[in-house]
Amino acid sequence: MIKYSRYRKAIESLYDCTCNISGGTEKIKDPITKETKSVPKLKYENQPCKISKQSLSKNNQTDTVNKVVYELKLFIAPELEIKQGDIIEVINKALNKTTNYKAGEGFPYNTHQEVILSKEGNS
Repeated sequence: MIKYSRYRKAIESLYDCTCNISGGTEKIKDPITKETKSVPKLKYENQPCKISKQSLSKNNQTDTVNKVVYELKLFIAPELEIKQGDIIEVINKALNKTTNYKAGEGFPYNTHQEVILSKEGNS
């Protein structure tokens, strides 16, 4: 039987970011206004991860628009349940940068999980 723990440790040694993952909503009552609001529910916090560019950008330049398209992939622990549509806030402390992404469907392996991401907003 293959012992994946050594391979997992090697992959996780490449993780250079952390992330917070929110999915679904929960109702919270504002103590001041007494208004009930639906807010994203935090599923996981400070999870080690790595972002990788899946493919090089494609230059779709026209006379009026220069649209750059590329695919991003998140590498993270396989036991985390990440659903399509979850919001993933990635924190890169080395670059002092936080970026929000929307998760596609994840694909778990024995050593890690890969999730395709799309960028959210202008963060």
